[in-house]
Amino acid sequence: MFSVMRSSSVLGVEGKSILVEVDIASGLPQVNVVGLPDPAVRESVERVRAAIKNSGFTFPMDRITVNLAPADMRKEGTAFDLAIAAGILTASEQISSKPFEDAILIGELSLNGLLRPVPGVLSMIEQAKRSGIRKVLLPHGNAQEAAWIGGMELYALNSLGELRGGGDREGWDALRYIPQTDSRNTVSVSNQPECFGDYSDVIGQQHAKRALVIAAAGKHNLLFAGPPGTGKTMMIRRLPGILPPLTEAEALEVTKIYSAAGKLSTDAHGLIETVPFRSPHHTISAGGLIGGGSVPKPGEVTLAHRGVLYLDELPEFSRQVLEVLRQPLEDGIVTIARSKAVFHFPARLMLAVSYNPCPCGYSGHETAEKRCICSDAVISRYRAKLSGPLLDRIDLQLEIPRPAEQPGNANSTSVSTRMDSAHMRQLVLSARERQAHRMASQGLRPDTRLSGASLRRSIKLRPEAHDMLENALEALGISMRAYDRILRLSRTIADVEGSDAIEAEHVAEAIQYRRLNG
Repeated sequence: MFSVMRSSSVLGVEGKSILVEVDIASGLPQVNVVGLPDPAVRESVERVRAAIKNSGFTFPMDRITVNLAPADMRKEGTAFDLAIAAGILTASEQISSKPFEDAILIGELSLNGLLRPVPGVLSMIEQAKRSGIRKVLLPHGNAQEAAWIGGMELYALNSLGELRGGGDREGWDALRYIPQTDSRNTVSVSNQPECFGDYSDVIGQQHAKRALVIAAAGKHNLLFAGPPGTGKTMMIRRLPGILPPLTEAEALEVTKIYSAAGKLSTDAHGLIETVPFRSPHHTISAGGLIGGGSVPKPGEVTLAHRGVLYLDELPEFSRQVLEVLRQPLEDGIVTIARSKAVFHFPARLMLAVSYNPCPCGYSGHETAEKRCICSDAVISRYRAKLSGPLLDRIDLQLEIPRPAEQPGNANSTSVSTRMDSAHMRQLVLSARERQAHRMASQGLRPDTRLSGASLRRSIKLRPEAHDMLENALEALGISMRAYDRILRLSRTIADVEGSDAIEAEHVAEAIQYRRLNG
């Protein structure tokens, strides 16, 4: 007796179709799972055995072989439990196999036959839709997430025993999941500035706020350096509040990543439309940052896709960990190679970093009360964590001084409110609109990242601005990567200023953002 069920798995952040083949033959009672299963898949035998018995079915006392195809790809997780159980029940002719011919089955079984939700359902359903499958059997706890992919027939099960009703139309209709509202139009988190704090709380630092606007408008990497207490962390943590919400396509990308990583809450009410903000601790490993494992999972870089990755106290991170950022920052993708496959994770993000000038924090910023106690050797080792190639990929590098305004000053409130989050957000949205219109006029997508000759052809430089940029290339000894980044940064500054052409002052401002001392 033989049966085939369709299921699905997640490789990286993409779904992968899996065939669950079940063969029942005469012989000593035993169950073998083949097809490169991991321990969680091999242990499914005991879960399935107990679930079948406790759901009122009979577990066959024969030799049972379960093959997960393709057999040369490693399988992991518990999402195959439902398909294996249904395969055994159909192969032993306890239920009909006909209702499952055009469906995929996803779900983890408990010992009493109840179905538990599994991570990565969004990627699995999206892959099933691409392959032409429209019917999905899955745990009720995953149904709302699956409903975010339109055009699918979803059948939400609470227990394995409900498969008895699958032989007739009435039984399927009772399990059909119909969301009460359009989940795709409901955001899980508000993207209003008050969720992140307002820049009006930041005293002074007008130069830093302008840099934040430019970074947000052009998705540029950002570095703040300065002594403790200048507001570096405070300002960067408010950055998501001035970024526009994700588009529908971007929201689906981000939600799919969080679903595959198992970080999507089961009570989420819609796609994630808030830009991600990730701030890992400096003890993180290289694998934790870019992803890893025998079957790689997304790291912090991928979890920050379409959002912000913030590294506070940058020199406290291991240099080996920091160096793995170089390729993702350049290519917008993380590539992890394993013996059986190569995995690609999206990583289009803004990198924001901050650090003190030395371990004690006061080198070059001493006051009568605070004196630097670090030796030159200690400071040298501290700053050696920041390699030239990594800094070359950071477009805006600013020294953040102590604010000139103090909370007690009469003028401090009126000055700071001129650059609150609402005003900064409007500048960002206007600049993004100009960029989108310009890209559309050139037949390009809004998120297209030009470089090299194509970048230079697409940007209109005034003669004075061109001369200034060429002089900077010779006098400052900047790399060609930095040249392109200054050009792109100049274009963003012009967009913020509402200018169609890049003027000399835009280039000058872009160059000074690259000249961080110390």
